[in-house]
Amino acid sequence: MAAPCARPLSFLRSDYCSDNSVLMAAAVSRGLRDLLTRRLTAPTHRSLRLSLRPMGSSTQDEASRAAPIKAPDHNYESLLVTSAQKHVLHVQLNRPDKRNAMNKAFWSEMVECFNKIAQDSDCRVVVISGAGKMFTAGIDLVDMASDLLQPHGDDVARISWYLRNLITRYQETFNVIEKCPKPVIAAIHGGCIGGGVDLVTACDIRYCAQDAFFQVKEVDVGLAADVGTLQRLPRIIGNQSLVNELAFTCRKMMADEALGSGLVSRVFPNKEAMLDAAFALAAEISSKSPVAVQGTKVNLVYARDHSVAEGLKYMSTWNMSMLQTEDVVKSVQALMEKKDLKDVAFSKL
Repeated sequence: MAAPCARPLSFLRSDYCSDNSVLMAAAVSRGLRDLLTRRLTAPTHRSLRLSLRPMGSSTQDEASRAAPIKAPDHNYESLLVTSAQKHVLHVQLNRPDKRNAMNKAFWSEMVECFNKIAQDSDCRVVVISGAGKMFTAGIDLVDMASDLLQPHGDDVARISWYLRNLITRYQETFNVIEKCPKPVIAAIHGGCIGGGVDLVTACDIRYCAQDAFFQVKEVDVGLAADVGTLQRLPRIIGNQSLVNELAFTCRKMMADEALGSGLVSRVFPNKEAMLDAAFALAAEISSKSPVAVQGTKVNLVYARDHSVAEGLKYMSTWNMSMLQTEDVVKSVQALMEKKDLKDVAFSKL
């Protein structure tokens, strides 16, 4: 049946329709309500019953005002993980006395941390930031020197094999952020140097403070960036000339240039304002269906690396099961009743 207006789902908002189609829109709306009623009262795989009664208010606002507490099962040397608010974890690079330089522990702890987060049904969004005066100074060359400058092996082939495995493990430190289905928001202040750029380019959303700067530093220490920057940065800012300039010269990209190039989506006056905004954004995202949000991230990452045709095929396969979620019913019900999605109780995923 044709919709009353040209735009999809126009029956959900009457202002999308002309005066001449109000009656038709009302009829479609009644039809949708009947359909929802049948869907809501139909048996589900878990014998779930829903109703069209007004939904109860959420305790999310109260939870978001609670003081952060250390997240259970997250005990690390280089990271501090706290429950910032309901459904939101805060991962801090936590070596402020070393400018959050990435030591040996960091490279394995990030993998462990985000693998746990990926399986944590209570967590829906992650904010990652740096403790102290800067986001990160990049690789801790003093701590990492034995691995990088004195590799194991009896000959060129064996040394090369060892280094290849080592680099692959380091790449996984940031690949795991993309593999985690929960959206990850990077909140960057001060320096974001070397490995820091590898890290933030693997995140889904990037905010920064006015004092932030970004530096692809690897050429200055005699190597080519090898854990993600050269692969992700061109896709993010879409300017190969600028990427080449940054990578060849190691110059600093300041906050305003980062905003103009598309590396970050917003700039804030200071760290405190930036973190407030990052957590507000995290709360907004976490209030929505986790089936919808996490499915969106998975498909955005897939689409980036595949053709449009391949992405559409993957999407149809994905949604042939995900469209059967009760989250669709709950979300549409809230829209029809002009409820805030923060008041909708979505099941854990």
